[in-house]
Amino acid sequence: MAGLTADDARLLDRLQAETLRHFRDLAHPVSAMARERTAGAVDYDVAETVTTGGTGFGVMALIAGAERGFLPMGEAVERIATICGFLETADRFRGAFPHWMGGRTGRTIAFSPNDDGGDVVETAFLMMGLITARQWLADRDPRLAGRLDALWRGVDWAGYCRTPTQLMWHWSPGHDWAQDLLVTGWHEGLVAYVLAAGSPAHPIDPAAYVRGWQSGAWFRNGQVAHGIRLPLGPPMGGPLFFAHYSFLGLDPRGLRDGAADYWVQNCAHVRINHAHCLANPQGRRGYGPAWGLTACDGDRGYDAFSPTNDRGVIAPTAALASMPYAPDLALAAMRHYDRLMDGALWGPAGFYDAFNETAGWVAPGHLAIDQGSLVAMVENARSGLLWRLFMSAPEVAAGLDRLGFAPRPRGTPAAPLA
Repeated sequence: MAGLTADDARLLDRLQAETLRHFRDLAHPVSAMARERTAGAVDYDVAETVTTGGTGFGVMALIAGAERGFLPMGEAVERIATICGFLETADRFRGAFPHWMGGRTGRTIAFSPNDDGGDVVETAFLMMGLITARQWLADRDPRLAGRLDALWRGVDWAGYCRTPTQLMWHWSPGHDWAQDLLVTGWHEGLVAYVLAAGSPAHPIDPAAYVRGWQSGAWFRNGQVAHGIRLPLGPPMGGPLFFAHYSFLGLDPRGLRDGAADYWVQNCAHVRINHAHCLANPQGRRGYGPAWGLTACDGDRGYDAFSPTNDRGVIAPTAALASMPYAPDLALAAMRHYDRLMDGALWGPAGFYDAFNETAGWVAPGHLAIDQGSLVAMVENARSGLLWRLFMSAPEVAAGLDRLGFAPRPRGTPAAPLA
């Protein structure tokens, strides 16, 4: 990373290594899957509830950790093999996995009354991780790579299309399409369309991307906020995870279609989010040095925080997972969080999920999706590792081509900040 001091490098190492503990020390002891969260006032069994999307992020974090020497290579491979074995016998619905499962049984835990079947976006996050692992393991462990490939090929993406141009978020054998949620943009779900279009076994009609995803009410923006023009998304950009989750694997540099240049989109989103916190229109305590509004736990419960839904809750992952887009701003936030409240933000697996200085509140635990995206996006900023692995998959290239993305320019650098 250009201009990185020795102290910053050591702090980045500590940040990634300790955050990785969510997927090692705090992972489910039987399945090695990521627990949804490690603490909090929730109405489900925290110890047994594991998450598919968060596990996909965790697999990518394990790969980054192994490559950096934070855990032995063999341990990372063994953990991925345990996850694979668990998934091979877990509940699947038209090949897709539910949002939550029991960590010992693999049986579905309903996310909501009608969401007790497959979740195509959470499955896409999981498959992003498994495809990344397949690419990483191709020479190290071809047999395990083949098993991961079988899980990926088994997802019936077309089976989640209510009509040829409607990719639906959920399907349940008991409730069919009752959840009635179309995967329509702009939000975290771009990678679901890329994988669904690139599937070698069950692809969707590419027309769904234009008529479903790009037809969403909050897809196109084009407005200026804080002097920054935002191509896509809701007013002021929405929560920052829109710029993170799909882009743990999808490399946004040079990624463009007829709607947007996704590097420009994500950089603008991050800068607007930071500018809002710097302006601090509601006079929240700590804003400025602390910045970044995204989905996380809050002092009044979990929410998708954003400039238009600002409740004073800052999540460290919001700024730190934005490191590829705004390295100086993210590094400054990292240094601030390290010292804040005499180190009280450090928990058993990196920084606690969120805090609200105005309310004097710090989250009691960690969330998988936040911990995984932090480790992975920091690694992409440092080395581009996960971007290179995922983008090397031929199905990813095929999906992007089928959806009308422009060919990636030659000479894209290995790391965005090198």
